[in-house]
Amino acid sequence: FSPWIIKLLQAFWEADRENTSLKLLIGLVPIYALCAKLCHTDGVCVFKCLVNKDTEYCRVGKESVLITLGYNSALLQFRSHSEYSTFSNALKNCRNQHKEHSVFSQRTEESSAAQYFQFYGCLSQQQNMMQDFVRTATYHRAILQNHIDFKDKVVLDVGCGSGILSFFAVQAGARKVYAVEASSVAKYAEILVQSNNLSDKISVLSGKIEEISLPENVDVIVSEPMGYMLFNERMLESYLHSKKWLKSNGMMFPTFSDIHLAPFSDEQLYMEHYSRANFWYQQCFYGVNLSSLRNAAVDEYFRQPIVDTFDIRILMARTVKYTVNFTEAAEEDLYRVEIPFVFQVMQSGLIHGLAFWFDVAFVGSLVTVWLSTAPTEPLTHWYQVRCLLQTPLFAKEGETLSGKVLFVANKRQSYDIQIVAVVEETGFKSGNVLDLKNPFFR
Repeated sequence: FSPWIIKLLQAFWEADRENTSLKLLIGLVPIYALCAKLCHTDGVCVFKCLVNKDTEYCRVGKESVLITLGYNSALLQFRSHSEYSTFSNALKNCRNQHKEHSVFSQRTEESSAAQYFQFYGCLSQQQNMMQDFVRTATYHRAILQNHIDFKDKVVLDVGCGSGILSFFAVQAGARKVYAVEASSVAKYAEILVQSNNLSDKISVLSGKIEEISLPENVDVIVSEPMGYMLFNERMLESYLHSKKWLKSNGMMFPTFSDIHLAPFSDEQLYMEHYSRANFWYQQCFYGVNLSSLRNAAVDEYFRQPIVDTFDIRILMARTVKYTVNFTEAAEEDLYRVEIPFVFQVMQSGLIHGLAFWFDVAFVGSLVTVWLSTAPTEPLTHWYQVRCLLQTPLFAKEGETLSGKVLFVANKRQSYDIQIVAVVEETGFKSGNVLDLKNPFFR
């Protein structure tokens, strides 16, 4: 390096030495320092500077960043747009540390987010979802059979995981795919992109959709944001948030979802769930009387939604459907979801609770493809979900069961569920309050 270049780099380093909020290492991604016309190999540190919330920077062209430190500036050009985006998003996150939190951070406990992203950062969990044939094959069919919606288009994959939907989009002819992933699995998605020689087509952006920046608006958004009972994990809100990058005539895959509910009768399940608390009925457990905690244990177990599958013959009425249109809904619409219901009971017996499942529709220009988690369809990793009433209700054939289910979002990336049900002819009433974050996998 020439003495002038060395002095320049030293000046950058000394410019804001007292600002110690972050030490930014340029060299973790391959770059050129154009102002000094320097080139280096991967991982070699060319330049260090300190960045805080007051640091000024701006985008120059499509793949360059200008950083100003004191009286000095550095123009950094990246070899690819993917590397530019990764660096730019990291820089924005660093600057925003002392600013208002993102929408995601405001609605999510830090401990819950850490656990969530650690879980989805595991290849074993990605494999579990990818091996769900109904899920993966349906997405593949929905995208490929609507290839004209992807041909030469720009696509955003929200929560891309392994990037499988991004690859489907490219197979359908997408010109560019931005694959956004907040968990550590993003590094594996990048490896797959590179090993499949698609770095020019797919850019993996590490970060939350609420916090990253895209260089352009997109024509199509794809995602798999559904959780147990549709709403669990609250990723649907991130999916809706991503519409800020969608062109006015853009498309969403999936397009809308229907959640279905129906009353069921299952004496065995009710007693099985109730008897789980019998452990706490022991009066001499290693000399300790546990019985004073039995009622608390019963309450806790009944707060658990039950994830399993069942025979549809246990259903006592036709389903009620609630639709969420992703192209029209806003994030705030999912903070509180109230589903009123009126069922005409088709057979006499005890009603032990409500069963739930969902379908999603991919509405393309050529075909509409459905992904169903109904008990009449092949089983998926979502199964079905049942919520028990605290006290079973007896109803006769032809009588009416009415009430409501209320989903209230919480900061644990899930929902508190309130159920109220009444047999109108008799006035018998029951209900329950459940914690969707803590289901029982039967």
